[in-house]
Amino acid sequence: MKIALMDSGIGLLAAAATVRSLRPDADLVLSSDPDSMPWGPRTPEDVTQRALAACEAAAAHRPDALIIACNTASVHALPAVRARLEPAIPVIGTVPAIKPAASGGGPLAIWATPATTGSPYQRGLIRDFAAGVEVTEVPCPGLADAVQWADEEGIDRAIAAAAALTPRDVQALVLGCTHYELVAERIRAAVQQPGAAPLTLHGSAGAVAAQALRRIGERPPAAPGTHGSLTVILSGRTEPLPQAALTYAEGRSLQAVSHAG
Repeated sequence: MKIALMDSGIGLLAAAATVRSLRPDADLVLSSDPDSMPWGPRTPEDVTQRALAACEAAAAHRPDALIIACNTASVHALPAVRARLEPAIPVIGTVPAIKPAASGGGPLAIWATPATTGSPYQRGLIRDFAAGVEVTEVPCPGLADAVQWADEEGIDRAIAAAAALTPRDVQALVLGCTHYELVAERIRAAVQQPGAAPLTLHGSAGAVAAQALRRIGERPPAAPGTHGSLTVILSGRTEPLPQAALTYAEGRSLQAVSHAG
């Protein structure tokens, strides 16, 4: 079994680590384009072309499925990628987990990049899945970039700024950018109010990993102790995991339980 994941940067680590935990024997191909980050300010056409290039670099390794582990790329490029690669390679997009978050009744907050916050795409998801629920859209300028480069001070500043815009009574928080899942517990600590019920965080990694495995279908489990390979493609170049990725538990776990692709 081989599963590819694509993102603008290291936001794909959360979904990749989840796939690895579910199927330790799966070979993983991680394709990103850090040379062109950030993608948020780029035009939809530019994002689509860059996403197609990263997906095609992954597709050259003949995966059984490809996860677009990037909210921005899913918004703008998912139809184009599916048109290019399916049906030969099933393509799974990433959608902010607004539906499960709203099922608890709210109030809830959605942290996302400034480009996504207030966008017709996100507003449509709120309308479809959170009608009647109190929802606050919170832009998080600089957070994805700070996570990408493991800029600790930048992460702290961006989280603090977003937390200040988040109502104190929220019960659930949607992580609307895959990069944010790498600092989920830091976000929880910044938003959780003393004495309040525990805050529920909703990411997308678990859902997209499970959907990819469903699309592939049943495969016999590998022998115990079998670990799949890890191939990393950075802006078209095959390289090791970037050092910044190893500052996060997900990156360290992938490197520890994989053999070189």
